Amino acid sequence: MTSSGKNYEIDLEGLLRSRFPGIPDYAVKAAGKIFHMDFLNTFFRRGYEGVEFCTECLKYLDVKVEVEGLEKLRPDGRYTLASNHPLGGIDGVAECEVFGRFFGGKIRFMVNDFLMSIKGLAPLMVPVNKIGAQSRELSALTAEAFSSSDQVIIFPSGKCSRKIGGVIQDPEWKKTFITKSVSSGREIVPVRFFGRNSGRFYFVDEACKALGIKANLSMGLLPDELYRGRGKTYRMVIGDPIPPSVFDSSKSPLQWAAWVREKAYSLK
Repeated sequence: MTSSGKNYEIDLEGLLRSRFPGIPDYAVKAAGKIFHMDFLNTFFRRGYEGVEFCTECLKYLDVKVEVEGLEKLRPDGRYTLASNHPLGGIDGVAECEVFGRFFGGKIRFMVNDFLMSIKGLAPLMVPVNKIGAQSRELSALTAEAFSSSDQVIIFPSGKCSRKIGGVIQDPEWKKTFITKSVSSGREIVPVRFFGRNSGRFYFVDEACKALGIKANLSMGLLPDELYRGRGKTYRMVIGDPIPPSVFDSSKSPLQWAAWVREKAYSLK
């Protein structure tokens, strides 16, 4: 029995058929195996929600996270926690767990809208993208999150790390977290999560680029990458909070985003 008593099992077949009408049965079955749906739904059926979902998920995966720098944050502070995004699964769960526990559950996690299908995490999440575009409704949700008293967790790249110039790193960080943090008077905290996906993940991503395939096929491998992360230990390092006054007109918001990205990657 869990605190919510709910069953948050994901109906993968229903999701696939709603997005891809006419998808053959063998493709649905293959997707279930690739995504390890039996393994994931065993956990989702337990009905955990919010920060408890994250805590129990890490236990289920037998994942440990070593955290450094948490003492730099004030429980009564108001922060935008801007992190690199090396994994695409465990890193998000871990950061929600660490910061959610520290701030008594008062967090908002900015995510791509398709992750809202993970109902146990939904109470913490704010959808920011709708099929690649920012709708008026989602823009309002973003503005509300930044104006709230909750802590905002964001991966400013919008997608997990890729191999760029032979180095595994985030794509360019978008400027929204700068503009929204400054306008709402938030301190920005650079965060670095240490980890990497399998070589297969980066190979598929590079192959798609070389072949001119626009579909983000590597994203479909992320559930398997999460499964492969079982039993591992990761590190997360938290940097010094940066006051909003630092982000003046000497740089553009995009340049400031790159500056914070550099601060995050300089954490050791």
